[in-house]
Amino acid sequence: MSCVKPNYHQRGEAIMTQGLLPFKYEEDRRGGGVTALGGLPTYLDLVHVAGLRDSIGRHVKIRDGEQGWTDVQMIVSLVLLNIAGGDCVDDLRILEGDGGFCRVLERVETYGMRPRERRELERRWRRERRRAVPSPTSVFRYLSWFHDRDEELMRKPHQAFIPRANVHLAGLRRVNAEFLSFVQGRSVQREATLDMDATLVETSKREALWSYQGYRAYQPLSVYWVEQDSVVHSEFRDGNVPAGYEKLRVFKEALDYLPSGVERVYLRADTAGYQQELLRYCCEGKSKRFGVIEFAIGVDMTEAFREAILEVDEWEPLEGGQEWAEVCFVPNWVGQTKGGPEYRYIAIREPLKQLEFSGMEGQLCFPTMAFGEKGRYKISGIVTNRMTPGEEVIFWYRGRCGKGEEFHGVMKEDLCGGKLPSGRFGENAAWWAMMVLAFNVNSAMKRLVLCGPWVTKRLKAIRFALIHVAGWVMERSRQLIVRLAQDHPSNGILFDARARILYLAHGPPS
Repeated sequence: MSCVKPNYHQRGEAIMTQGLLPFKYEEDRRGGGVTALGGLPTYLDLVHVAGLRDSIGRHVKIRDGEQGWTDVQMIVSLVLLNIAGGDCVDDLRILEGDGGFCRVLERVETYGMRPRERRELERRWRRERRRAVPSPTSVFRYLSWFHDRDEELMRKPHQAFIPRANVHLAGLRRVNAEFLSFVQGRSVQREATLDMDATLVETSKREALWSYQGYRAYQPLSVYWVEQDSVVHSEFRDGNVPAGYEKLRVFKEALDYLPSGVERVYLRADTAGYQQELLRYCCEGKSKRFGVIEFAIGVDMTEAFREAILEVDEWEPLEGGQEWAEVCFVPNWVGQTKGGPEYRYIAIREPLKQLEFSGMEGQLCFPTMAFGEKGRYKISGIVTNRMTPGEEVIFWYRGRCGKGEEFHGVMKEDLCGGKLPSGRFGENAAWWAMMVLAFNVNSAMKRLVLCGPWVTKRLKAIRFALIHVAGWVMERSRQLIVRLAQDHPSNGILFDARARILYLAHGPPS
């Protein structure tokens, strides 16, 4: 059945007559005073205090001296789009349609500028500027600057390849690093527990490559800082690139992005991190800045490791009916150097509850082992250089699982990371990098500004309670005012948030 579009314009007015229930819709023709994003300007406050605009101006110079939208306008608009709930470039039309918020955004853009700087900004437009945020067409043209055609020519069929970040994409990464320096300056963390994990972003783009799961995807590798709830570094990758490919290089880059004040680093990773060069780098203290890096990394279930597990006589109980044991296992690559670093291997086993697995072993998604009369167990292993009790190492290592799923879920579902805009690699990499920046801005809002129970809330809860609050934007005595509904339960939280951001501008919060 075809969809019938009723004609609701009567007498030249935009009015839809009452339907089944006793209400009707009307368009307000008085012009952009109403906003459905009354809490979003608070994020503009935080962006300003963090110096994000200046950082973008220093490191991303695509539109430096050009006409039209500046780098700051482009990137800040896309960060706000992520936080407001958009998931594609075309959703900028909805952001532009919020006249009240656009009025705030236009006023904020020139705040603190000298008259000469304002005139220079106005001269970037040949005609009268009619928009507060860039159009989707402008954004697509902007994203194309992050795509390097020369790098694409270096691809070889059926081989893993990571295009080198061009100067613009590298600039975005430096912007993220400087934002983390601001966060660290307001909430100093001496330790950095880094979780390295990759995630698949499924896509229908024809240019995307096939992943190990059998569908077209991209597979970014991210380094998450637990103590600051922030993503230190995230490298966008094709779907066919193994999660462990060049992992040490990415880890070293993440260490370089860590701000000053961090004195000790810890690493957690799944079996994709079980690589000789990465383990040696951490265990032998090859990092000039951090020295020995304590880690816990999943172990590949090789035949040699399985044989070593079968020689274990004593198993210790673990929660959930599981058991663990220290395994006397020395891989060939470790060698027998006297006084060299010590690698501890820990095995965990869990009895399978199913009674019969005959012929199904190869179909299970996890490794299993038979222990004689005891039956078959699900088995896993950890390698570590930590000297704490084995049970503590296991629980600490398992902390990465829940956080990895959580921050990847936020990136792909709450933010724009799950819907990529282009078939060109560099454009998607830039889109992903701006999403990472939005992730960290929202995390800083929760930890440094909202505090309390808001720290653990997902972005959808913050949108419902604080961002999507109706308001009326008006001007009085040359001052712009966002007027909220009286007695709205979120008013006090927004007022306190602005006061706290003001304190952040002068140093660490009290």
